[in-house]
Amino acid sequence: MKISLSTASVTRVKTDLLVVGVSSTDVASTPVLSELDAALGAGRLAKLFADERFDAKPGSALCVPAGSEVGAQWVLFVGIEPESASALRTARMLGVHAARAAKARKTAALVLAGAEAASVRAAAEGLVTGAYQNDAHKSGRNRRPAALGRATLVVDKATAALRRAVSDGVAIAESIEVVRDLVNGPPNVVTPDHLAKAARSHARKHGVRCTVWDQKKLEAAGMELFLAVNKGSAVEPRMIHLVYKPTDPKPTKKVVFVGKGITFDSGGLCIKPGPSMTTMKCDMAGAATTLGIVLAAARLRLPVEVHGLLGSAENMTGAAAYRPGDVYTSREGKTVEIINTDAEGRLVLADVLSYAKDQKPDYLIDHATLTGACLVALGPYRAGMMSNDDELADAYQAAASLEGERYWRLPLDDDLRKQLESSTADIKHVGTRLGGTITAALFLREFIGDAKWLHLDIAGPAFLEEANGPYPKGGTGFGVATALRFLEGLA
Repeated sequence: MKISLSTASVTRVKTDLLVVGVSSTDVASTPVLSELDAALGAGRLAKLFADERFDAKPGSALCVPAGSEVGAQWVLFVGIEPESASALRTARMLGVHAARAAKARKTAALVLAGAEAASVRAAAEGLVTGAYQNDAHKSGRNRRPAALGRATLVVDKATAALRRAVSDGVAIAESIEVVRDLVNGPPNVVTPDHLAKAARSHARKHGVRCTVWDQKKLEAAGMELFLAVNKGSAVEPRMIHLVYKPTDPKPTKKVVFVGKGITFDSGGLCIKPGPSMTTMKCDMAGAATTLGIVLAAARLRLPVEVHGLLGSAENMTGAAAYRPGDVYTSREGKTVEIINTDAEGRLVLADVLSYAKDQKPDYLIDHATLTGACLVALGPYRAGMMSNDDELADAYQAAASLEGERYWRLPLDDDLRKQLESSTADIKHVGTRLGGTITAALFLREFIGDAKWLHLDIAGPAFLEEANGPYPKGGTGFGVATALRFLEGLA
C-alpha cells in the first residue's frame, strides 16, 4: 500500500473514501464537521446524523455519499473516544476502519487534523494491517482483490517527522503481517524448517543476523527437553537465533526475546480431543511474534540490541514419542519428570530460556501460547503477564496501555511451587489444574538464572476465532506493538 501525506482541505482531497473520526455529533463545535457541512449544505450533516441515529459512540460508523462540492465520493464518519489518552488507539482504529470500509475502492483519505507523529504512525500501521487478507493458500480465482491500494493522511503540515512516522508505521505493520502469515499458514507447510527458512529470508532483507540450529546442534548443546517434545515427529526441530545490533548509535541495552514455536500440537500421547486440535497450527505464535519484533526493531533502527530465540518443534504421536513418566535432563542440568505430554511448550522454552540467559541480557522476555488456563481466566482478548521484576512489568504495562494491547499481571505465588515437586526427578513440569498458568511460569523460572524476566502467555489474543477490534480472524500479531513501544522507551 502506498501512503502519502496531504495538507489539502478536507473538502478538496480527491479520494474515493474520506474517513473522519468524531467524538460528538455537534457540528458547530467540530471544525472538520463544520467545514464539511458548509460544503454539503448547511444543516445537512446534523439531519443525516439524526436520521441515521448516528451517535458518534466508539465503534459506530456512518457512510454517506458526498456532494459535488466535496472532493471525495463517499464520507465515512467513525465514532471515537474523546479522551486524549486514547490518541494512538484511536488513530490506529481509524486506519483499520478506512482499510476495511474501502472494500473495492482504490483510494481512501484519513483526516488527522492536529495529529502528532505518534498518531500518524499508528494510523499508517492501522491502514496496512486493516487491509490484511488471509488468502495466501487460496487459488487465484478465489482470492479477494486488494482492499486498498493507495491512502492519504490529511494533516496540518507535512513535515519530515510525519513522513518518517508513516514509514515507521508501515514497517511495523508489515512486520505484524509476517507474524499473521506464519500463524495462519497450514501446519503441513509451516514446519520448524519452514519457519527457520522464513526467518532467514526476512532477516537477510533487513540486516538481521540469523543462525539456525538443527537437531545435531541441539543434541550437542544438551537440550534434551526441547528434543523430547519432537521425538514423535517425522520432521526435525529447529532453534533460530536472530540478532539485531545497531552500530550507530551504539546500543544502550540488550533485550532477548524468546518465542514458543510448536508448529503443530497434537498433544502427543496425551492427545487432544479433535475439536481442540483444529487450531493448533497457531501454537507457534510466540515464535512468529518474536520474529516480528526483531524485524521491526531493525527496520526502525532502534538503538537497542535485540535478540530473538525461536524454539520450534512438532508435538506428535509417532513411535518414538515421549511419554508421561519419562525423565529428561535439561540444558541447565535439572532433571525433569514428564507428567502430561500436552504441556510441551514449557519444555522447549526451558532449554531455550537457559541458553537465552547466558546471552547476559538486561531483560529477558518470552511470548508463548502456553496454557489453556490463561485463556479460561482472562478470555481471548487479554494476555497474561508474569515477572520477577516489578520495574520491568510496570514499564511493559505502560507500553501496552499506549498501544491498546491488553495484559493482566498474575502473581508468581511461591506457595504453588510445591505442585512441581517430584519424587523421581528434580522437578515435575506440570502441577495440578489449580493455578495452571502460574505453575507453568514457576516451572520456566527455574531456567532463567538471575535474569530480569517477563513471561507473556498470549494463548488468548494470538489467534482469534472471530475478528475483534483492530484484529482479524486468525493470527493477530498481538504483542509486536507493545514490545516495540517498550524498546523505544529503553532507547
